[in-house]
Amino acid sequence: MKLHTLFLLAFPALALAADSRDAAFQKSIEEMFPKLVEIRRDIHMHPELSNEEVRTSKLVADRLRELGITDIKTGVAGHGVVAVLKGGQDGPCVAVRADMDALPIKELRSAPYRSRNPGVMHACGHDVHVTCALGVAELLARHRDLVKGSVKFLFQPAEEAMPATFKGDWGAKLMVAEGAMENPKPAAVFGLHTTAIVQPAGTTDDETHYLKAGQVGYTPLIDNANSDRFAITIHGKMAHGSAPHKGVDAIAVAAEAIMALQMIKSRQTNARQPLVISIGVINGGQRENIIAEKVELGGTVRTYDAKFRDGIIVQMERILKGITEAHGATYTMEYRKTYPSIINDQKLVDATVPAFKRVLGEKNVIQLIPGMGGEDFSYFAQVVPGFYFRLGVANEEKGFTYGGHTPMYDCDEDSIKTGVAAMAAAVCDFLDAAK
Repeated sequence: MKLHTLFLLAFPALALAADSRDAAFQKSIEEMFPKLVEIRRDIHMHPELSNEEVRTSKLVADRLRELGITDIKTGVAGHGVVAVLKGGQDGPCVAVRADMDALPIKELRSAPYRSRNPGVMHACGHDVHVTCALGVAELLARHRDLVKGSVKFLFQPAEEAMPATFKGDWGAKLMVAEGAMENPKPAAVFGLHTTAIVQPAGTTDDETHYLKAGQVGYTPLIDNANSDRFAITIHGKMAHGSAPHKGVDAIAVAAEAIMALQMIKSRQTNARQPLVISIGVINGGQRENIIAEKVELGGTVRTYDAKFRDGIIVQMERILKGITEAHGATYTMEYRKTYPSIINDQKLVDATVPAFKRVLGEKNVIQLIPGMGGEDFSYFAQVVPGFYFRLGVANEEKGFTYGGHTPMYDCDEDSIKTGVAAMAAAVCDFLDAAK
């Protein structure tokens, strides 16, 4: 039997109080919903890229003040906002994180709330993340007397990755460095992420599985991957296209290098170790009849295990060195370790999943297998126990079936109710048990 269930059985009054609180919360969420949809659509229409979240952060801070929250810090890690809601009863602190930035993608949907910022859209659901966190803030402000401690809200800028050559800290890592997890220090941190397409635990097929609005998903322990970026430059020698023997063809060398890098997974590592190496950028050449002097490659590496990750870097260097030397070329590689893998705290998961099942129904809480995506929530979860779960946003009838980071991505807005209810239950149950 789970720790949280044992706790409630030992103290039945707390179980009754949770049921009563759930009913009060649900009524308030229904009342709040039209305003939350308005907020979400406003944010969606005005997306801002990483470290440019000026309008979004102002909207967040202004809304928090409207809710009567006065302990607010702005300008954290650039445009981040940190706010603390003090409950009506003394107790520990717990944190809720929401990322705010958008992606450089042109939105193709024709919804009335589509992006008004050309070439930028909320293709990863951060507009919903912010809206859910503001909804939790409003809900708990309405029912402050039921909050047994304090809740720290972390509205984070710059979650989407920077280029491999970027030298500074950003996003969650910079927020932690600037003290966002201190004064007060939370005892735990929760985060959610909108998700339409998932792989439930126990499934092995390639069939598409949707996480629908009204559902949440979770993974014990590992949630996603170490997410790294690399930039490789192959240096050759320019020559006329009619006389390639007088030069060193950087394009040909790069092509061979790409194929060899792909074989690390298939022929040089244990098949039981998850690994993705993807080349997403290739630039080279000046004209069709000139042998290219330089080719630039950009890509990502995804792993779960930190030691295995370091071994992949060594293998990449060995391959690049051997291939370029064999052809009389040279190379440089800048490899940037970006996001560590998110490791959900097992005790926190065990204590929280029953709260999800209580407010959403057992069939709507689905265990998933870990993915290979990357997310910098991991930096918060390295400071205190963390639980990062998935908020279902799919609705086949309404056409909300596209994956994140695509120009057709959108969310069934009923998912906002689910996100607020699930996060509020997680926060309040944690504070109840910790008090």
